[in-house]
Amino acid sequence: MSENPFWDFSLAVYGRPGVPAACLDLQDRLSQDVNLLLFAAWAGMACNADLPAGELARIDSAVAPWRGEVVRPLRVVRRRAKGEDDALYKRLKAAELEAERVQQDRLFALSGLTPAPGGTVALAAANLYRLVPEGDPAVMALLAALDTPPEP
Repeated sequence: MSENPFWDFSLAVYGRPGVPAACLDLQDRLSQDVNLLLFAAWAGMACNADLPAGELARIDSAVAPWRGEVVRPLRVVRRRAKGEDDALYKRLKAAELEAERVQQDRLFALSGLTPAPGGTVALAAANLYRLVPEGDPAVMALLAALDTPPEP
């Protein structure tokens, strides 16, 4: 367990069936930030927080430089290296994951949120639909995965 409950949530949720595919679809199709999507879900489910669109925008704009200058370039290079050099690909993937952890630490610190009882998938949905058009099939798949108890 880390000092960042948002990171712990993300690791647990991203391991659920359907979550990586839904998040990556939103990333590639709508240019959504996977970390911000997971943050919106965490805020609703783990913190009982209904985040206004302005708050999500404020937090997103604060981490945008890191995402644009560090995370995305690492992703581009990692994707380019795939199938070319397995050892390099693995190192780039680890570096990208570490950069995403740093971004999540920043999201957590900026939000001031802490886990609280009463969070729901409905609150997660409300937060996510402030980022992505309501009814998007990838968000619906993500919400279905969030509503499914984790596998033992």
